[in-house]
Formats: sequence, structure tokens, C-alpha cells
Amino acid sequence: MPLTAQHAAVTAFGTSWMWARFGPGYRSAVREFERRDRWGTTDWKAWTDRAVTELTAGAVQRVPHYRDNYTAEQRSAGVAGQLSELPLLDKEPLRAGPEQFVDPTLRPRRPRKFLTSGSSGTPITTIWTTAELRTSMAIREVRSAGWAGTSFRFPRATFSGRMVEPDPGSDGPFYRFNAAERQIYLSAFHVRPDTAEAYLRAFRRHKIEWATGYAVSFALLAGFILDAGLEPLSLRAVITTSEKLTDAMRQKIGAAFGCPVFEEYAAVENCFLASECSEGSLHVSPDGGVVEILRPDGSPVDPGEVGEVVATGLMRRTQPLIRYRIGDLATWAPDPCRCGRAMPVIAEVNGRVEDVVVGPDGRQLVRFHGVFVGMDQVREAQVVQEAVDRFRVLVVADDGFDDADESEIVNRLQHRVGEVAVRVLRVESIPRTASGKFRAVISEIKQRSEHD
Repeated sequence: MPLTAQHAAVTAFGTSWMWARFGPGYRSAVREFERRDRWGTTDWKAWTDRAVTELTAGAVQRVPHYRDNYTAEQRSAGVAGQLSELPLLDKEPLRAGPEQFVDPTLRPRRPRKFLTSGSSGTPITTIWTTAELRTSMAIREVRSAGWAGTSFRFPRATFSGRMVEPDPGSDGPFYRFNAAERQIYLSAFHVRPDTAEAYLRAFRRHKIEWATGYAVSFALLAGFILDAGLEPLSLRAVITTSEKLTDAMRQKIGAAFGCPVFEEYAAVENCFLASECSEGSLHVSPDGGVVEILRPDGSPVDPGEVGEVVATGLMRRTQPLIRYRIGDLATWAPDPCRCGRAMPVIAEVNGRVEDVVVGPDGRQLVRFHGVFVGMDQVREAQVVQEAVDRFRVLVVADDGFDDADESEIVNRLQHRVGEVAVRVLRVESIPRTASGKFRAVISEIKQRSEHD
């Protein structure tokens, strides 16, 4: 199709999509989230206890997976809302039988289905009602966009997983315009030094006021903007999603886009939401879902201790997910936030479970961005564990990166992991997943064991 026709088609879809997300019921949901925003601990506990009991009691009685697989004792615990007495839910049963998690009394005539990215296996089908979709947007309007000083009412740019421009060698434009929402949908696959100015022109042409989406894509574009000496933008905010936002990335994005940068932590399954307030704390919204961070034995971690993220969603009752293993590792903050909100604070999302690296002595690590701190000539890097004692590091480097830098990376990695062999490979680019996401750490040991 000609480019103008493509923009028109995107706008036609955007018009329908805008109604689906912001139609009847959306504004009332916004008001409810706003009303609860400054609740105290007592109010939150009472509300959450009621919501969890309603969810679990209905699930054990009507939802096939829970009704048929829970023991009698577990079903009794579900009726009583005793969340800690219920088993953890792995992704595989949901992946294999998404319909088994649907409450037949709530099933819509025209369910909306969304797929996870599949970065940790075959994509999972999630099943929603239109009302649940509007609720998911309402909580983001209040706790994500709202806390960042912006709104979905304002023109925005989005970096996400859709294939905007299929030709990798295209001269642009590297976006499509949804006039219905005044949104430019950016390609995550064409960000290069020679395209940075074209991306900036799209922001200015469509008077974009804020942006949201993949953290690494925004950081990469920001680096190219700054390196080229291009005039920075002046946005309300950038809200990053899907990938870990490091301090270095935050500084680059803030400088290039002329605004504060906020982090959002969530999942396609929509079973929780954590968003950043003006004080820089990543708050879990209790009315979005109950988040637990657990040790391997299932006990809750102490503040500052890394554990596995488990979530019970309170926004999607059609396909309820109870004590669902997200696949991430995180840490609770030891102190409440200075903003005064009585919502739990995540100190850090430490990484994904499948990307845990194991050293020869048994030590386990999930974060490696510190290896590259202070190495300004490293534009992107990915750590890959090939064997217990063997690693490769892919580096997209600027001019000036030399053998001494390679040796420094080897030394830093060995300092963290132990006596291992390390190869540093200079590459033009680091492959993304099919949905355009960037993985900073990959364990091939884990992948091989899953396919054995």
C-alpha cells in the first residue's frame, strides 16, 4: 500500500482500538483508581482481602483448572481467601490450556485474546473482556501516565513489538501515524546512527508530548541523538516498559528527550502493575494484583533479598491467574516511599529466572550491566553463557573501543563469575527477539536443558 494509505489504515484500526480501550466504563474506572490512590495500609488490606477472597472462591468453584486440580484442602483455602495456602501456578498449564482458566459464568461472547511475546517459550494466550481491557488502561492512566505528569489524551510515541516497517534497509519513515489517538508507532528495528534524525522529525512533525515503550529502544535512540549533537526534544515524560531501565539509560533518555524518565513494570497477562512515582519508587498497585516475592522454599523474602515474583491478578476475573510465576526475580525495598503512598515498593527488578547465570563454584547471578559501567564506548552489550565455565560477550562498540577495553570486560566478568573463559565479540548489532525486545543476559545452558 502507498504510505498515505498505510497511515489511513492504521488510523482506522486506531479508531476501533481507541473505543475498545477508552470506551464506556473507562472514565468510571479511572475515578475509582484515583479514589484509592492515597489510601492507607488499613484500607488497602481490607480491600485486598475482600478482592482476593472473591477471586479465589469463585475460581475454585467454577474455573476448570483450579476446580479440577486443587485438592479438597486447597479448594477450602480458596473459598476462605487464604492465598498463601494455594499452590504456585507455572506458565506451562496456562500455555497448554488457556481455556481451562476461563470462568464460564464470565466468558464474553466475543473475547479479546492477546499473546505474550514468547521470549521465554511458546506465546501464552490471554483471554479478556472489553471491560477488563478498559480497566487495564484506566490503572495506567492514573498510576503510570498520571504519576509521570502526562495522559493518554496527549499525543504520544510508542516503541513496541509490531513490525512497523518490514524492509530492514528502508530509508523511512520508521513509524506509522494513528491520527485517532495522535500516536506515532515507532519501529524498534531501525534505530541506527543514520536514522536518529528521521525519528526526531517524526516527533516534531506530530507534536508528540510524551513517549512509552521499550527501554532499550529509547536508550539507543537517545544515545544516537546525543552523539550526533542533534537538538533534544522537550517532552512531558518517557515511560519505559518491558526491559530493565538502568541509571545510565535513564540519564541518556532524559537528556535526549528533555524530560523525566519513569519505569513501568508489568506483564501481558495483566496480573499486576508496578509504576514509578515522582520520588523514584516503583510501587505495586494493590488493586491491580497481589505481588509476592518468594524464596525457593516458598517463604516470603525479607526486604533487600532477591526472590521470585509471584502475582495474583485482580483486574482480570474472566481468566483468573492465582499465584502465577511471572518468571522474574525482584527485591522489596526496606523503607516506605517519601511520596506517602501506602503501596509496596519494589527496590529492583533483578532479572528473569531463565537468564540466571551459574558460575563454576555454584554462585548465581542475574545482573551484568555493572560490567559496562564507565565504558562509554560500549553502546550495547549482551552476556551469553555457553557452558558453566564459558561465556561470550557481544559488544556494539563506538570508535575508540580497543583491546584494553576487551581485557577490562573479561576481567570484570571473571571478577563476578569466577574462573571462566570469556570471548568478547564485536558485532554490528545484537539480535532482538521476534517482538523487538533486547535481552541483556542469555543462558544457553538453560535453553539446552529445556530442549533435552
